[in-house]
Amino acid sequence: MRIGILGGTGPAGSALGARLASIGYDVTIGSRSAERAVDVCQEIAAKHPEIASAITGGDNAAAAAADVVVIATPWDSAATTVQENSVALEGKILISMANALVRVAGEFQPLLPPRGSVAAHIQAAAPLSKVVAALHHLPAKELGHLGAPIDSDVLICSDDRESLRIVSEIVSRIPGCRPLDAGQLSNATAIEAFTAVLLQLNVRYKTRVAPKLTGIREEIVR
Repeated sequence: MRIGILGGTGPAGSALGARLASIGYDVTIGSRSAERAVDVCQEIAAKHPEIASAITGGDNAAAAAADVVVIATPWDSAATTVQENSVALEGKILISMANALVRVAGEFQPLLPPRGSVAAHIQAAAPLSKVVAALHHLPAKELGHLGAPIDSDVLICSDDRESLRIVSEIVSRIPGCRPLDAGQLSNATAIEAFTAVLLQLNVRYKTRVAPKLTGIREEIVR
């Protein structure tokens, strides 16, 4: 499986690309500037030569040609980027990981995007794609530490059950991550908004928190 990352040259997108390459996926990091994407991949390869052959850079069209596509752009350009590549994205799984947030007087606050969530906004921009909301709460720095597990649950929601299953399988391969079925895409509103709470905890306690839920037996998750 090849996974493409639209707008993948930022901290979260590049760290996710490196992590996915480290667990056995072929990854294409995309950008409006193919040159920038190539440079980022070369930086990753220099730091982690063992994954150099699994990660390549190109424009967003190259990333959109992959089997599964992650949207790693800022939230306010996610729908536009998807719409620009909507033909290539038809019938594919689109993973929405963006959070609509603003910082006011030192506090993170959630914003309400069109249609209630970034994920729903993306689904409207690419109605023939299968949008899955996931990966919102994974810290970029920890994603980039390829030798270390990430102790976190990953809340995943989608209106397409098979797409949710496939994304859950991808997440389960990231050491330390546990995918949890959080229901239909409408629940992305709450999942995205909760990121503001986690970031505020980071600031308050000078750490990087990740959600971990109790009371769910592992055999049920599997």
